[in-house]
Amino acid sequence: MDVLTIKLKKASVNEVNLIGELANSIWWQYYPAIISEAQITYMLQKLYQPNSLIEQMQTLQHSFYLIENQDEAIGFLSVSEVEKQHWFIHKFYIHQQLAATGIGTQVFNTLLNTLLPQTLQLTVNRQNYKSINFYFKNGFKIEKVADFDIGNGFVMEDFVMIWKKK
Repeated sequence: MDVLTIKLKKASVNEVNLIGELANSIWWQYYPAIISEAQITYMLQKLYQPNSLIEQMQTLQHSFYLIENQDEAIGFLSVSEVEKQHWFIHKFYIHQQLAATGIGTQVFNTLLNTLLPQTLQLTVNRQNYKSINFYFKNGFKIEKVADFDIGNGFVMEDFVMIWKKK
């Protein structure tokens, strides 16, 4: 990819299959070094099947965005507004072959310009050093340590991180 023309495109229920395909590809590129294959399979089944994605969009009011470069989907993110100008980032994934190219920071800045938040909060696996460092670089701080039981005997061992507008 020579020329980067990164944009966020609001996703609709018509694109849940594409989001699921992106998640499957990205998760298998990235997470085997961090969590077990059994947990990856479980979480992909739980979170990225079409019915689950539609529920996240419609019932839980998560806004999904496709991350595109020259109209090709290279990742996705989802956010929800927990209260006025205070947002939670549920998902932020970009194909791993594009890691450390500046695309993530470009996407993050586009997200800031789209949402105009006072705060952004997220959770990140405590062993996910690349992502933690990315969030530090973009102004996030660790707010607390938290463990989340996600069912089927699996636990997410996360940092809760927060970004605050200066």
